Amino acid sequence: MKDYCKRSCEGKKMAAPRARIIGSSLLVCALMIMTMFSGLVLVAESAIGVNWGTVSFHKLKPSTVVDLLKDNKIQKVKLFEADQLVLKALMGSGIQVMVGIPNEMLATLSSSPAAADLWIRQNVSAYMGKGGADIRYIAVGNEPFLTSYAGQFQSYVVPALVNLQQSLARANLAGYIKLVVPCNADAYEANVPSEGAFRPELTQIMTQLVSFLNSNGSPFVVNIYPFLSLYGNSDFPQDYAFFEGTTHPVIDGGNTYSNAFDGNLDTLAAALSKIGYGQMPIVIGEVGWPTDGAIGANLTAARVFNQGLINHIISKQGTPLRPGVPPMDVYLFSLLDEGAKSTLPGNFERHWGIFSFDGQAKYALDLGLGNKKLKNARNVQYLPARWCVASPSSDLSDVANHMKLACNVADCTTLDYGGSCNGIGAKGNVSYAFNSYYQLQMQSEQSCNFDGHGMITFLDPSVGACRFLVGVTDTSSSFRPYQRWVISWLLTLWQVWALRM
Repeated sequence: MKDYCKRSCEGKKMAAPRARIIGSSLLVCALMIMTMFSGLVLVAESAIGVNWGTVSFHKLKPSTVVDLLKDNKIQKVKLFEADQLVLKALMGSGIQVMVGIPNEMLATLSSSPAAADLWIRQNVSAYMGKGGADIRYIAVGNEPFLTSYAGQFQSYVVPALVNLQQSLARANLAGYIKLVVPCNADAYEANVPSEGAFRPELTQIMTQLVSFLNSNGSPFVVNIYPFLSLYGNSDFPQDYAFFEGTTHPVIDGGNTYSNAFDGNLDTLAAALSKIGYGQMPIVIGEVGWPTDGAIGANLTAARVFNQGLINHIISKQGTPLRPGVPPMDVYLFSLLDEGAKSTLPGNFERHWGIFSFDGQAKYALDLGLGNKKLKNARNVQYLPARWCVASPSSDLSDVANHMKLACNVADCTTLDYGGSCNGIGAKGNVSYAFNSYYQLQMQSEQSCNFDGHGMITFLDPSVGACRFLVGVTDTSSSFRPYQRWVISWLLTLWQVWALRM
């Protein structure tokens, strides 16, 4: 039952009172109101935002992505790092931004107020002001309490928060920008939602963290992934991962849970109540469904999950423990596919986007923001419509090393079991690998040689749902020339070594 409820394995300034007597009267009224509503969570309009990750071989120009956000009326975006080009593109857009700090920076920021000042100055203050970026949140780390980190970042989180908060105050931004810490859902556990509690080794630090968030008006940010519960547990009921109803509900006293999202969210709500913060607002930092790279990761499942989630959020239904109180904000994961991400968790890691790498909508989705379906990116500059495929006369027994070399650099995850290109045959697999590498090398003629086994074609070799991509021409955001030169040099050395084996 425990796995049903969790993921397996990321203001305004107060005006001064006009007079003491008025201030005192307001204080009395405020206390009365707080007493009357002490058991309630304040309700605000929930907003749908997106995560914009940039770990990709084929990146669109940041300005193109900002236009994509605006065309789809997406007003909130979450970034995993302070990318200079991205932040510049967001300036003047009116889009509210959550900018992230990588876990690897927490140690320095926790020990050095000067480092915190510098980070705020370079990555926040530099982009704000009239006509600037509307930065509302700073995400301090990403899932720093993840079980697999074995406490590596745990001791740095609160000291880093304190230093950054003081830096914001010195920059006169503390009343506008809030610090948050995106947590993985493995930070808490339970057999049923009402028994939710933070992991025993995290109870003390979570109490400190939530106290800090509460004192500064910040929400608790959590990442929830029903897909990962389904992917990692063969006994997990498939219909419980979605919002269409289930034949395997979780019964928790008088409450019934028909989907994993609500069960997970209420497990967190119960954990927050146990440490004295039952009213803490919650933001969903990441939630989504991949479209490729694993069994169950496909276009249909992703559309059904994401549309069900959005409908559930905008209905303001809330959860059994927080009826009528949906999360403050929900950031879909993710905006675009990221073909260069690590596949250690699974090949699906490169396929979370509601848009493909080139900003083309993968499926019909109503974000509830005014458009009934997604709008594609405009003015995308593609390379010429040509592909690299295996020569018809190639002996497949001679191409194994070439295919291995190509897939070690380019993204071939759709070829594996459960992927959309898994059934295109041996020669199709070789062609897909060759083309992925060829496009990554900006279609240089030499990159389709493969010792004579490759050939360039002007006929699209895509088969059914298996799409042979054509790269984009924005070299400023794909691999820079020197990076491609280094890769080519390494591949040459590897090829010499492989042919000697």
